[in-house]
Amino acid sequence: KLFEDFMQGLLRGCPTRKWKMFLPVEFQIVRQGHTKFDWHLLEKNVMYRWYNKLDQTIRNFWTVFHKLPEQKKKMFLAFLSGSDQIPGYGLEHFTFSIEDAQAENPDEIFLSANTCSCILFLPR
Repeated sequence: KLFEDFMQGLLRGCPTRKWKMFLPVEFQIVRQGHTKFDWHLLEKNVMYRWYNKLDQTIRNFWTVFHKLPEQKKKMFLAFLSGSDQIPGYGLEHFTFSIEDAQAENPDEIFLSANTCSCILFLPR
């Protein structure tokens, strides 16, 4: 009974005729996002504001990031975007910004993120 109720609600919101346009693997990506990550491609797609990619803070950030285990990198992605998955359109189109938090004393503020806009506020 519970499953039937669930299935009725699901089919009302997402009729099966629309599912047929996808191959099973494509539908899984649409529903769950991508599960394989090219973290260097993520780095390549970053935009910087009040930083450039050669600043020591940015180089330190990426050095530390690439040394993290896979699970911690996914946790960072969740911190940044609200999800540990890459949307169905793919990592090559996923961009985020790293901005200088512009604090008078950067040692007194924490790393923060705006998940709606995928902005990482990185103190110097």
